[in-house]
Amino acid sequence: MTAPPERSPERDAALLAMLPHVAALGWTRAALRRGLRDTGADPLDAELLFPGGTAALVEAWTDLEDRRMQAAMAARDLAGLRLAERVRLAVALRLEAARPYRTAVRRAVAVLALPGNAGLATRTLARTVDAIWHAAGDLSADFAWYTKRFILGAIYAATLLFWLRDDSGDDSATLAFLDRRLADHARFHKAQLRCGERLSRWLPGEAAG
Repeated sequence: MTAPPERSPERDAALLAMLPHVAALGWTRAALRRGLRDTGADPLDAELLFPGGTAALVEAWTDLEDRRMQAAMAARDLAGLRLAERVRLAVALRLEAARPYRTAVRRAVAVLALPGNAGLATRTLARTVDAIWHAAGDLSADFAWYTKRFILGAIYAATLLFWLRDDSGDDSATLAFLDRRLADHARFHKAQLRCGERLSRWLPGEAAG
């Protein structure tokens, strides 16, 4: 797990203030300065808060959204939910929080898709997936840790891209898409378990023969 970017209340407030301007100005210091001006802060603080520019802004915002999702999950009663249902809820809450800023998300995805930002895209996706699993209550540290995160990473990335084209207004089409992906994985996992059980019964007999 990679270390998160620098965190501070000032940086979080600046990111939230700039979001309404990202649609028109992109993930730029111009948008950040506009947001700082809206809050009465000094626009010149933009370079002090985010010296890394666009990449630093996108990474910090992704991290902030992960933390906001975890806080929203912590405020829910999850006792009666299965792990898969908790994962679904975490993804749903993260998308719901981003709904007013869909264009900002689209612009962030475009930044992460640039060839020079492949490492950044990998880090942010890994942290988001890890945040979802932790928020869902999965704290495993065995080999399954890697498998589950790899699978959820693929599911989350596909769901996010679907969400960017979802015009349902309430994310219902996206959540139906997510449900299908989770169900596909559950069926595949069950099939793997059945195959493993059959092999374990077959192999000893073969060895004896």
